[in-house]
Amino acid sequence: MNILSIYIGYIVDLIIGDPYSFPHPVRFIGKLIKITENKIRKVAKTDRLLKIGGFFLWFITVGVTYFITYIIVKLSSLIPGGFLISNSFLIYTTLATKCLKDEAVKIYDVLKTKDIKKARLQVSYIVGRDTAHLNESEIIRATVETVAENTVDGIIAPMFYAFIGGAPLAMAYKAINTLDSTVGYKNDKYKDLGFASAKIDDIANFIPARISSILMATASLILKYNYKNALKISIRDRKNHKSPNCAYPEGAVAGALGIQLGGTNIYFGKEVYKPTIGDKYRDIEVNDIVKTNKIMYITSIISIIAFTIIFKNLY
Repeated sequence: MNILSIYIGYIVDLIIGDPYSFPHPVRFIGKLIKITENKIRKVAKTDRLLKIGGFFLWFITVGVTYFITYIIVKLSSLIPGGFLISNSFLIYTTLATKCLKDEAVKIYDVLKTKDIKKARLQVSYIVGRDTAHLNESEIIRATVETVAENTVDGIIAPMFYAFIGGAPLAMAYKAINTLDSTVGYKNDKYKDLGFASAKIDDIANFIPARISSILMATASLILKYNYKNALKISIRDRKNHKSPNCAYPEGAVAGALGIQLGGTNIYFGKEVYKPTIGDKYRDIEVNDIVKTNKIMYITSIISIIAFTIIFKNLY
């Protein structure tokens, strides 16, 4: 029943994605993070106390998310078909295949009109870097990097945890990931409070990020991109990122398309140097956004099939 739920959730995500009017669980997770953060900051006045408070923030957010999801699934299972409906729906909310594609296409469509100012604004909705002065190539690179990285965060990882522990564990992962994107920054405000969230997110993505190399290389083979180079760059440049995980999917895309990702970006007004990922066989171009979306979609299909085979044999 859990595997069937995952397939239903995945198909629903492909069809309707994340409607803007929909009260997405991540919004509630975000509100819980903000409320808890404010409470902690009222009592934690030193760096050490903020770092300790960060662990409490993590335990409260992830614990409450898992517990509420578990209760919903458990109670709904008391009525016929309730488990399948609730588990499927909650798993659907943890996936972001269509949403990622749609956001990337919006940027692609604006870039085709040559409206750089609008493209900068559009890309600012999906990246953490400053976008005010990005040129066309940098906007394309930011989009490709985000789709590649979020193929793990928004598809492979939540699907992986859904197969292990159903909706409660998939939703707990979503809380971990939301914590990292909310407080897991290394700036003055969050370097202590967000320490636990950033580190545990790295741990949660450790396995999904590494298997993304194989999954995305396989997708590249199906799409007739350079699958050998996808696997090669993913492994060779795996350490060329401040995150221990992000270079794997970014390297796979860079290798498959023969482009170079990474490099210097501006975050919160500060220049942050990042090593490059991939070899620059050619300049990055707007159609690379479409190609990256294709890799993401095929990877999602391969992932659900691969996880089904693996976990059916394990259980």
